[in-house]
Amino acid sequence: MAAAGGAHWSSRFGFIMAAAGFAVGLGNVWRFPYMTGENGGAAFVLVYLACAFGIGAPILIAEILIGRRGQGSAPTALARVAAQSGQSKRWGWLGAMGLLAAYTIEIVYAVVCGWVLWYLFKAITTGFVGFDSVTANAEFAAVLDDNLGMLFWTLAGLAITGLILYAGVKDGIERAVVILMPLLFLLLAALAIYNYFTPAGAHGHGFTRAITWLFTPDFSKIGFDTVLAAVGQAFFSLSVAMAGMMVYGAYLPKSVSITRSVLIIVTMDTGVALLAGLVVFPVVFHNGMDPAAGVGLIFKTLPVGFAQMPGGHGFSVLFFLMLAVAGITSMVGLIEAVNAWLEDRFGIPRHKSVLLVVGSVAAFSVLSSLSYNVMDHWTLNGRNFNDSLDYFSNQILLPVGGLLIAIFAGWIMRKDATRDELGTSARAYALWHFLIRFVVPPAVLVIFVMGVFG
Repeated sequence: MAAAGGAHWSSRFGFIMAAAGFAVGLGNVWRFPYMTGENGGAAFVLVYLACAFGIGAPILIAEILIGRRGQGSAPTALARVAAQSGQSKRWGWLGAMGLLAAYTIEIVYAVVCGWVLWYLFKAITTGFVGFDSVTANAEFAAVLDDNLGMLFWTLAGLAITGLILYAGVKDGIERAVVILMPLLFLLLAALAIYNYFTPAGAHGHGFTRAITWLFTPDFSKIGFDTVLAAVGQAFFSLSVAMAGMMVYGAYLPKSVSITRSVLIIVTMDTGVALLAGLVVFPVVFHNGMDPAAGVGLIFKTLPVGFAQMPGGHGFSVLFFLMLAVAGITSMVGLIEAVNAWLEDRFGIPRHKSVLLVVGSVAAFSVLSSLSYNVMDHWTLNGRNFNDSLDYFSNQILLPVGGLLIAIFAGWIMRKDATRDELGTSARAYALWHFLIRFVVPPAVLVIFVMGVFG
């Protein structure tokens, strides 16, 4: 048995960069800062870190080991591994759930990546010179009203993603991520250092205030809503239960340690999220803005900050370039999950399957774009098309998928199979096995039930 097309990563570094690229995306740089702002700053960060390492990492290990053990797309890998453990091949439907999650997330995600590329173009051409809050709000509103513009930039992002995937696992995905991911870290570090050396303004030193905001927790602000938001962010940020990590695991040579790799990936992922906070919040505090500005923090608040800060033109270009890199590397992982299944299930050559998946996402992304304006009033249970997809994927598919993956790895797979696949020390294996059996399932179940039923 071999992964789709017999593909494998050529190195451990390539796998870690690819998996980190899938995990590190707009969830870290766009979503994490505004989620932190809306949920009490450092209190949210503390709970998020506990969720990422205590819940997200064990599931991530489980996904990758299932993928490597089953050597195929998510449905194929789960069916094969279940059969090896004397269980029904119908467990393959759990992989199909992950594919559905990846596909629905990608439809909305592609449009947001389009916004990022559009704002990168705006940063290059204007640097947001002269922007104030009124101008920034009007600019973003104009973006949401311009369907042709949104479609063009969405298609541009999908075209870049498609070209990377079209070239294959080694020549496309791996070659791209070993360049793009170090570039992402370099840009983030450079922007954070720039903030550190920016002189204090009328509202104080932005970097110092950001450090306090991110790392001085107020435990009175930790309630169930904070925990719910933190675990949701951890799942979204780590790309848990989106089928892509299983596919990346199928391409992973047996000689590479899954446990060590996942710890590096989760550390990189959380590190990027925290670095993003040190890029975003100093600008916010330096200019006396609201850190809890919500979804519009990146697109409506920061351009005003760029306009008012020394060197703001260059800073804005680097910031949106970094955001674009994060978005593209995640889109690659989301689409590869579905693409590998088409290759696996129907024997479609990669070149054709990539065109099919990218083309269908592009078609549905039109509905996503229209949901920001002319279709905004077309609702289901009070939610428009985008909100419905977001709720279905993030509140239903991801937690249920994560719960069932934990149950499958902890209770359905034979213990000797998981031990053999991880090949780690007895103590490390015992800790993972305890978490995946007795900690992760009840924690995710409670969070899912409370999230859906309040």
